[in-house]
Amino acid sequence: MSELTKAVSDESFKEEVLGASGPVLVDFWAEWCGPCRMVAPILDEIAQEYAGQLTVAKVNIDENPVTPNDYAVRGIPTMILFKDGKPVETKVGAMPRSQMKDWIAGALAR
Repeated sequence: MSELTKAVSDESFKEEVLGASGPVLVDFWAEWCGPCRMVAPILDEIAQEYAGQLTVAKVNIDENPVTPNDYAVRGIPTMILFKDGKPVETKVGAMPRSQMKDWIAGALAR
């Protein structure tokens, strides 16, 4: 986990994500997930690029089983964009850097 992204737990999810003042992109991941490891550096770039506009949070599904269940996460990586405490966009699976950046830019513009 990089210093650009924020680790969020079942206990801190309500405050860190649902109570956040701006949009939060939550990455549901696990250590053993190859596609999750492929997406991690892209999310670090996005966190840096959108610093001050978007928080990138990561929830390890093995250590925090409640939150993924609450949001019907069935496959990883799953990325959910939250605005005003509500999920507004969801993507499942790894995607190329350009596609992820386009998805996030479009979701934030809505």
